[in-house]
Amino acid sequence: MEYENNTVVKEFVLLGFSQTHKVQMILFFFFLLFYMIILPGNVLIILTIQGESQLGTPMYFFLANLAFLDICYCCVTPPKMLADFFSHQKTICYNACMAQLFFLHFLGAAEAFLLVAMAYDRYVAICKPFHYTRLVNKAACYVLVGASWAGGFIHGITLFALTIALPFCGPNILDNFFCDVHQLVKLACADTHIVELLIFLNNGVVIVMCSALLLISYAVLLLKLRTQPSKAKSKIASTCVSHIIVVFVMCGPAMYIYVLPFQAVPMEKVVALFHTVIFPLTNPIIYTLCNKEIRSSVWKLV
Repeated sequence: MEYENNTVVKEFVLLGFSQTHKVQMILFFFFLLFYMIILPGNVLIILTIQGESQLGTPMYFFLANLAFLDICYCCVTPPKMLADFFSHQKTICYNACMAQLFFLHFLGAAEAFLLVAMAYDRYVAICKPFHYTRLVNKAACYVLVGASWAGGFIHGITLFALTIALPFCGPNILDNFFCDVHQLVKLACADTHIVELLIFLNNGVVIVMCSALLLISYAVLLLKLRTQPSKAKSKIASTCVSHIIVVFVMCGPAMYIYVLPFQAVPMEKVVALFHTVIFPLTNPIIYTLCNKEIRSSVWKLV
């Protein structure tokens, strides 16, 4: 396509995964089936934690918030992606694209900060058990969750402000199924080197900082296992393993997409699919499968 210099882009074209109708229908039914199974599972986890008095500890409070965050996160890109499987021309208007970018990074960063709060909870519970009720009380839990949402909002609004200030007056094709900040910046008809650097630093600081804090905290907890009695070891190990799995599931793809240099990555679209669609909904499920108490409570509610 050719554009005049004074043309203002009012919509973006999303190439999606495939232009073949048959492949699109297979992908649609696969993702729809996945959502019909996993999404109610997350709602069930929240209802179980809210309904069971024995699950009133901070760990389960954080888990319920994680499940809620994941549900919100998966309402940003998948609905549009599923609708586009039936569209010949996959377009998204400028305002919707910017809104999608904001909420994707807002909720994604909030989830990363919440995982750090959950790591802090486990660290205090295992390493400082006699001070647990004082350090992780109800007020502290609300502060940690509120700080997670606030941190996510600051991250999201910063990227939103950097992107919306750019002029778009040329190509409008995004080789993805959602509005990715890296590809949007490349479409801007202005010098974007400073903006690219600021976005890279913004994403890099959040992802690397959270990943480092999480890995260090769980490394300390695993080392602490040596001094624990055999009965406590299995419980601590199962808790740490589930948390570590989620850390790699969330932080690994995020680093691959947002921390790598600004260049075309062949597997970026596939990794982005798992990062924004598949993995978020499976996080609470991972915690549930590794936790006997909540597993039995879920079955009881069912």
